[in-house]
Amino acid sequence: MTLPGWLAPVVEASSTITVHELTRFMPPADADPRRSAVLMVFADRDGDVAGPDDLAHRGELVLTERNHHMRSHPGQVSFPGGSLDPGETAVEAALREAWEEIGLDPAEVEVFGELPELWLPPSNNAVTPVLGYWRDRGDVHIASPAEVHEIHHVAIADLLDPDNRIQVRHPSGWLGPGFLIGPDRDVILWGFTAGIIARLFSYLGWAEDWDRARVRDLPDHMLQGVPQNARQVAPNTDLEE
Repeated sequence: MTLPGWLAPVVEASSTITVHELTRFMPPADADPRRSAVLMVFADRDGDVAGPDDLAHRGELVLTERNHHMRSHPGQVSFPGGSLDPGETAVEAALREAWEEIGLDPAEVEVFGELPELWLPPSNNAVTPVLGYWRDRGDVHIASPAEVHEIHHVAIADLLDPDNRIQVRHPSGWLGPGFLIGPDRDVILWGFTAGIIARLFSYLGWAEDWDRARVRDLPDHMLQGVPQNARQVAPNTDLEE
């Protein structure tokens, strides 16, 4: 497997980062959680030719924006993913879900690691983030309109840009990390997915200082199906994906 140099720190982190560096919660022994997997897929951007230390050319992440009419977490930006089918591994489930949601061919993805399993207490859901490199970046499309409203190819440089970093405030008072994405920076990435990205980039030493006084309220269209009594905990753990 040949990976671009800019991914080397992520490959190393996949074998060294612990669950406690990503979340406050890990599945307790007696939880019997529902198990899910998401695909955190990295890709080169068009025209990128970079060495491992070229901070301006660290590729992109492929994210999905959930259908705005879904009963649960409408409009939320997330990694492709979903529940494991009987007999599936986390890798198999993540690749299958990416194919079903956005038509990403599993044969084009080099899986190079997994992050620790993360527990979402409100739903008793244990999620394994699978790390993959989209070797031959081609086309994807909305393969499941019932689930996906939009596909976002988000430059890692944009996610690291302090101007795109915010804190997101839920009506309960919960505050967590957020990112402004989309061509007009009008789409809010928050919750479970934003927490993984923020914590991983911090662990990698990629994160830059940003103004934590920049707070945005969660848009009304994203509140349907989100618990209203969420308590304040670590920034990436309380509200589920």
